[in-house]
Amino acid sequence: MNYLPCVEIEPAQAARGSVIWLHGLGADGHDFEPVVPELGLPASLHLRFVFPHAPSMPVTINNGYSMPAWYDILDMDLDRRADRAGLLASAARVAALVDRERARGIPSERIVLAGFSQGGAVGLHLALTYPHRLAGLLALSTYFATGSDISPHPAATGLPIEVHHGRFDPLVPEQLGRQTCERLRELGFDPAYRCYPMEHSVCGEQIADIGRWLVALLSPGAD
Repeated sequence: MNYLPCVEIEPAQAARGSVIWLHGLGADGHDFEPVVPELGLPASLHLRFVFPHAPSMPVTINNGYSMPAWYDILDMDLDRRADRAGLLASAARVAALVDRERARGIPSERIVLAGFSQGGAVGLHLALTYPHRLAGLLALSTYFATGSDISPHPAATGLPIEVHHGRFDPLVPEQLGRQTCERLRELGFDPAYRCYPMEHSVCGEQIADIGRWLVALLSPGAD
């Protein structure tokens, strides 16, 4: 299998859970690597972090300049003009990474999908359509590019979902985060929504919240 190249951070002992975290447009798998020690996670979680690198491709809104991207973006009306075929192809390649974690001995119920911006759009689609129950979904500063016609898999029923957004985000307006939550609720999910005083980024308060959420999801006996 030709897997996406990844940055991986292994726990001190054998992994008992995994977080697959997708970066945004123009970044790479190293983008969120520095966040891991800031999460304040106990060693007892034994979490493996997997940060895939998106392939490079020409991006229309950047005058066709080639950069790491999960799919093409046709214009700044982000949730309406995403390259659906490209997004689905990336979701399939990330699904292969989830499958690999399961083959490594991590139950799907202990695998979290996280994604920022473009990566969040891929994560939203994959988490809701993956045929095995996942531990949770973390959607950061993103939008629901396939929300208008997605058909969630029954395995996703009751999936814990956190949607985070920056109040001052100039690239992905906060309204799109709120719309993502509205659509998720229409689909029968119960996402938690958190808004932070930041732009298109992450902040310390948010990182602490993410750490607490992961502990609640993945601590022994939590499931």
